[in-house]
Amino acid sequence: MKDELILRPAAMHDAELLHAWRNDPEVRQASHDQSEIDFESHQIWLKQSLENPDRRIFIAERDGVPVGTVRSDCSAGTFGLSWTIAPEFREQGLGKRMVALLVAQIQGPIRAEVRIGNVASVRIAEHVGMKLDSVEGGIMHFRKGI
Repeated sequence: MKDELILRPAAMHDAELLHAWRNDPEVRQASHDQSEIDFESHQIWLKQSLENPDRRIFIAERDGVPVGTVRSDCSAGTFGLSWTIAPEFREQGLGKRMVALLVAQIQGPIRAEVRIGNVASVRIAEHVGMKLDSVEGGIMHFRKGI
């Protein structure tokens, strides 16, 4: 095993995998929308997301095995980032690595919103150079280059 981590663009064939990750209890707890999402709604969201030129979704793979997902949404020249690590691959440093791979592709300011108490995501945001800018309504706003 080489421990090689790559990002590949997500596709519709990733719908079941992304849906399972999205509905993981820890992911839901850390999300703005904490409700469980049905598969049909998820498929609609994914199709629209893949067609949106301002949104890029990647699947992170370690040695060909999907381990997480990272997304960027560009709005007014700033890239909002979000990420999820598959439950069986948490606490291995993969989140830091996959978000760093995405950040290396971005030319411009970045930001992320992290729910208070999500220590792992705070560490990821800080690892890629983001600084805590503000806290509002239980959400920490991290920024870099803004």
